Amino acid sequence: MSSRETKTDVILIGAGIMSATLGTLLKELVPEWNIKVFEKLEKAGEESSNEWNNAGTGHAALCELNYTVEKPDGSIDISKAIKINEQFQVSMQFWSYLVKSKLINNPQDFIMPLPHMSMVEGEENVSFLKKRFEALSKNPLFKGMEFSDDPEKLMDWIPLILEGRTSNEKLAATKIDTGTDVNFGALTRMLFDHLKTKNVDIQYKHSVDTIKRTSNGSWELKVRNVDSGSVESHTAKFVFIGGGGGSLHLLQKTGIPESKHIGGFPVSGIFMVCNNPKVVAQHNAKVYGKAKVGAPPMSVPHLDTRYIDKKKSLLFGPFAGFSPKFLKTGSMLDLVTSVKPNNVLTMLAAGAKEMSLTKYLIQQVMLSKEQRMEELREFIPNAKSEDWDLVVAGQRVQVIKDTEAGKGTLQFGTEVITAADGSIAALLGASPGASTAVHVMLEVIKKCFPQQIKDWETKIKEMIPSYGVSLMENPELLNKIHTATAETLGLSEKEPVYS
Repeated sequence: MSSRETKTDVILIGAGIMSATLGTLLKELVPEWNIKVFEKLEKAGEESSNEWNNAGTGHAALCELNYTVEKPDGSIDISKAIKINEQFQVSMQFWSYLVKSKLINNPQDFIMPLPHMSMVEGEENVSFLKKRFEALSKNPLFKGMEFSDDPEKLMDWIPLILEGRTSNEKLAATKIDTGTDVNFGALTRMLFDHLKTKNVDIQYKHSVDTIKRTSNGSWELKVRNVDSGSVESHTAKFVFIGGGGGSLHLLQKTGIPESKHIGGFPVSGIFMVCNNPKVVAQHNAKVYGKAKVGAPPMSVPHLDTRYIDKKKSLLFGPFAGFSPKFLKTGSMLDLVTSVKPNNVLTMLAAGAKEMSLTKYLIQQVMLSKEQRMEELREFIPNAKSEDWDLVVAGQRVQVIKDTEAGKGTLQFGTEVITAADGSIAALLGASPGASTAVHVMLEVIKKCFPQQIKDWETKIKEMIPSYGVSLMENPELLNKIHTATAETLGLSEKEPVYS
């Protein structure tokens, strides 16, 4: 073991989209700070941020039906969709700033224009979709959304889904052309390339073994070189734990009171990717359906056009699954070792409550390829088995905590846990995650640097013109930002011809 010890201002654990975003924001706000990044894999964006570990990204709540809930009185609650859309607009503004400032180039390598659609079948669902459309389309954030239950119109929008359909059930869809497809793996790598030029010390194949508080209030990390096994000591005034599913174990090691009574429930995913270019060419949208009864929100079926490696791809999924690992490259003991005396009751309560979910996930794991093809055929009636391959997606760890809803409540969302003094923060949870990364990291900055935030406000507003303002209540500003970001990010141009 090496006894070398280094001091730094900020340590970021994990080289995913969250650390990349936080590091980039901090380097713009305080260029003189020293930042170190430790990532146990050999390159950036390999776990949850990787493009092949996400079936569909670019979440602006334009098409995800689980963000708009029907209330008992029949009205539609769109508050969550508004919140997520506003947060996505913040990401778009920041990316636009980075491109304009020439800090990153070629935005088409990570973001592409793509219509977002919701599609439902059956009278009851069609009535829900129409009400949802009426509620959303009145809102400036969802301007330009269309609704149709006309078979001819739908054939024009989604020919691949309509061809060969024999069901007499009524179909309807909404479509909005201002949606995007975002490749977060590519963006993560771009941001880390940029951080390298700003003298950020990024150490790959380095795993954080322990985190503990020093007598002067800093944090000391023991960091192991994965190849040589040698261990070094690093201290920092501020630490961000952005290790995806691996964050929970590291948070528990800090011993902060805020880390108690929190557990994690891993959910894995599988999706199908089309290997026939002729089929891929027939579809150009993200189309979200409705989750089956008992299915978790992150297993809403969707058929997504994606742009990966300058190539148009078609993905369907995700099929949920269960593995006790917290990371794709994690250990089978991850779940067991995350159970501690302080969270065992929380975990047991969740286990008792979520029996049906566990059963559902295990059933999903057992599906054969042909059974998965049957589910795909509900979307694409003419789908052929030989045109589709299975891809294992990334692991997601849903947060379990005690809430007003009771002990051991499973949370579907992104959660930031911060020490009372703001010296350490950890990001837990999953969707909509990456799409709202800039908003989430600004929240971390606000919570962890309360003394500096006032001084930083001018710079933050330069990067994010809508900072501190509700875009929904300022349609003029919204239009101005929309036009500017679309132009800078190349979203107003026609779809490029990718093979």
